[in-house]
Amino acid sequence: MILAATGAPAPDAGRPDPLDMRQYRIEQLPVRAKGKFERTLAVIGIPLAIVLFILFAFVIKLPFLQGIDPATLSSDAAKKEFAAMGSALFSQHNGAMLAIFLASMALWVTGALPNYLTSLMLIVALVLTGVLTETRAYAQLGHPVMWLNIMSFVLASMLVATGLAKRLALWLILRFGHTARSVFLVFIVLNLALSAFVSATTAKAAILLPLFMVIAAIYGARPGGGRTNFGRSIVLQNLLDINLGASAFLTGSGANLLAVAIITGAVGAKIFFTDWMLAMFPVAVGLMLIGYVLALRVFFPLAPEERAPQVEGGMARLREAYDALGPVTRKEVRAIVLFVLILALWATDRVHGVSPTAVAFLGGIAALLPRIGIVEWNEVDIPWHLMLFSAGAYALGAGLDATDLPSISVNAFFNHLGIGQQTPFWALYVMLTGFMLFSALAFESKTMRAMIFVPIAIGVANRFGYTALSLALPVAFLIEHVYVLPFNSKPAALLYETDRYSLGDTFKYGFTMMLVSWVTIIVAGETWFRVLGITPHGVFGLF
Repeated sequence: MILAATGAPAPDAGRPDPLDMRQYRIEQLPVRAKGKFERTLAVIGIPLAIVLFILFAFVIKLPFLQGIDPATLSSDAAKKEFAAMGSALFSQHNGAMLAIFLASMALWVTGALPNYLTSLMLIVALVLTGVLTETRAYAQLGHPVMWLNIMSFVLASMLVATGLAKRLALWLILRFGHTARSVFLVFIVLNLALSAFVSATTAKAAILLPLFMVIAAIYGARPGGGRTNFGRSIVLQNLLDINLGASAFLTGSGANLLAVAIITGAVGAKIFFTDWMLAMFPVAVGLMLIGYVLALRVFFPLAPEERAPQVEGGMARLREAYDALGPVTRKEVRAIVLFVLILALWATDRVHGVSPTAVAFLGGIAALLPRIGIVEWNEVDIPWHLMLFSAGAYALGAGLDATDLPSISVNAFFNHLGIGQQTPFWALYVMLTGFMLFSALAFESKTMRAMIFVPIAIGVANRFGYTALSLALPVAFLIEHVYVLPFNSKPAALLYETDRYSLGDTFKYGFTMMLVSWVTIIVAGETWFRVLGITPHGVFGLF
């Protein structure tokens, strides 16, 4: 069977079959050749990181990090650290934290080292400089969001192992994807459906990648055959939709949950699954449709020959593959039931109070139970190198929390500019959402951005007398906009390896969508979010 994940070999053993999904497995993707600009960045990355670390750890002493007033600290962890070590040592730790942060950014942005190796280095640097204790630094691998990601990969593997993901995807494409343009709309639906169930964007990318690569091959974008607008569009639209789909649901990614945990701790009120979905689902769908129009009308218009299948048999071969799946199996039925139960528990968290991570735990355990379960452990595909990278990002966030570097920097910034207490809400809203959105161009981790910018938004709201929710939640809504450059997120790095598009392609399309998203979130803040009671003068007051 051509499309089976573990089926018979391709019909022609002499050359790869473009419809054989096995060649698109993550571990079998070819190592992507770096362009001249990327090679240059990689060369300067390590020296730049070393210089930045030495300068900010030992040479440059920023004035606002010296003689810190403990009354200005917003982080409880930072207050404890200050009380334990005194002003001088605390300021020294802030300098070390800034040096580690900048050096890590240099390595992540330039790609000079694998991202997981950079994470391991920064974890031990935080320990050796005394910014974090060994217990706190090493414990980040056991962060609750890490467990949510692991359980999400278990559940995603269940979808793949049972064939349910392929059955759903093939059915949607065969039922609604009769033209090239309609195929893109089908993937919007698929991304939204998976986002409601799978809390790891990388897991979603892993599920969808073989399918849209097969579709790309059907429409002429074959491995080694050069880049086409169909290939560019289907991969970049899926990258956009994977992230926008995650922004539609509280459980769309661990970073969303982390941001909500930070906000909840500050405002003392819970934010539920349905609250987040009501606010962001329509916004996400609207942005997906705008991305679809811009891709096909502006950036990657399809040539006439790309609008019809170019592989012999075309969609008929997908029909063949779908028919070969046979009737729905008992395992698939159990998988459907389990996912419906998980979604129901997430959607009713306001009633029972069980956290999304605990629900995912229960789902993962049920999926792995012997005899009555759905998937075996050796069928679970967990990318541990990405887990190590995430652990480093969480450790960096913990270091920023312990030193309160973001809050100290924000206060110093506002004091330097002489911005007074009468600053209008809309000005702060525009500024903070812009900082959060465009910070994705320089940051590798959504979790780290959540740990930096959500507390900053809370601190700004407190400083100017606005509710923390009114600024922090819109900032949190923008966590998932990480689709411009390959190093901006794990799915972006993964899909870049397909070699279906260039760095210029992803930048011009992704940056335009960032600008559109900024305008959209500003308009939503003045309209829909006001109706919901997120921003001031709300009507419903749901939050």
